[in-house]
Amino acid sequence: MLLAIFYGCNEYSSIGIEILPGGDLLYVKNKLIKDDISAFTFSEDSVPTDEPSQNLIGSFNDSLFGVTTVHYATQYRLDGFPNYGKDNPHPDSLILYIYYKTIYGDTLTPQRLRVYELESGIDRDKSYTQEIDLKSMASSELLGELEFTPRVKIDTTKTTKDSLTQVVAIRLKQSLAEKIFSADSLTVASNDRFLNYFKGLYIESEKRTSQGGSLLSLESVTLTNLKKDQTSVRAIGSALVLYYHTDTLKSKVDNTKDSVLMMPYASTGFSARVNQIVHDYSKAPFYQNLNTETSEDSLIYVQSTGGLKSRILIDNLETWKDSMKISGQDTFRYGINKAELIFQIDTIASQVHRFPPPGQLLFTAVDEDGKEVLPVDFEFSPSFYGGNLRSDYTYHFNITQHLQLIIANKAENRGFYLTPAYKNNQGNRVVLKGSGSKTGIKLSITYSKYNE
Repeated sequence: MLLAIFYGCNEYSSIGIEILPGGDLLYVKNKLIKDDISAFTFSEDSVPTDEPSQNLIGSFNDSLFGVTTVHYATQYRLDGFPNYGKDNPHPDSLILYIYYKTIYGDTLTPQRLRVYELESGIDRDKSYTQEIDLKSMASSELLGELEFTPRVKIDTTKTTKDSLTQVVAIRLKQSLAEKIFSADSLTVASNDRFLNYFKGLYIESEKRTSQGGSLLSLESVTLTNLKKDQTSVRAIGSALVLYYHTDTLKSKVDNTKDSVLMMPYASTGFSARVNQIVHDYSKAPFYQNLNTETSEDSLIYVQSTGGLKSRILIDNLETWKDSMKISGQDTFRYGINKAELIFQIDTIASQVHRFPPPGQLLFTAVDEDGKEVLPVDFEFSPSFYGGNLRSDYTYHFNITQHLQLIIANKAENRGFYLTPAYKNNQGNRVVLKGSGSKTGIKLSITYSKYNE
């Protein structure tokens, strides 16, 4: 049990008194705090976007959250020393393959992707954030483009009903095929030399001007081994495949039944992969109050993709701090059994069935350097701390130990933030009931009172 000394607080109905020790115990109470909580919507910044578990791409025009447009750049590595044979080989085509399984948005509106060669390299060992300007790092020559409508296909053969992997194939200019094919033996002797010769691709998403669209979660890292017999390639991820022919063998693009000759270049776990994420909130309903603490709304907005977070302020926590013994008055000892913060989703505004909310949020405190840090309750036990989406569309956070640090003068109350747990590899967003709503944010504190 966590203990604090203070006196003078509102008393509420008793709970759990039968399970607490006897002796000097006076009562067990629960205090529900709502009026001392305020919440505001702020934009995220400097969210890392290099080498996420899944890269994103696409453009999503959301009536509530504005327009989110995600661009993508990656390196392609050698799968061994390229050997096209000696029988007069010639390149036929270069195809970019991108695989995806999940979509956030709709499957009714098309996406348009454009592909450019990187002129400035990206580095696997460097950190990049959503603000990176990938277009400035790429050539202005358009290598290929494709308009397509994303789709989701479910594998009905499995009880889990998992979605099947879909592929986007973009044919690139012959000039790039010639460049890769003509790389000399010294250039392809190592990946470092090859990546200096061919730095990778920038894939640009066209911004949607009308509502609709989607964000695709890419299987951006090749998951299966690329076959080396030059007759077939099986790669779930992102890969460039160079098709070619010799005088005796034709390539797939010739539509013959002869052997297919191809050479893969894969985006692997060793490849640098970066997203640029651009948000336009100018048409969003919260835009006038964005990034300010001057006006509260009955709703707050939280969005992944380095989008939106909520600034949470809990006032009057100083009334829970240690008190001094005053002559003529009794000083009491209070045990903080549990402090739980509860956020409620507005299921109608959020359109939860159409746009699933994040599966987990994080509630962070602001430290003395102004940085967001997880409370000690998370370090004690992530499951104890909470933050997962519940079946009643709420998020619960146990901040008992963090509150104890504040009332024990071991931590300052500099405010808090509510953010998505996964900021750079998911497109989920959620509308929550704010402090101005009757069923909005609640802090439930269960405490015990003893004689000092």
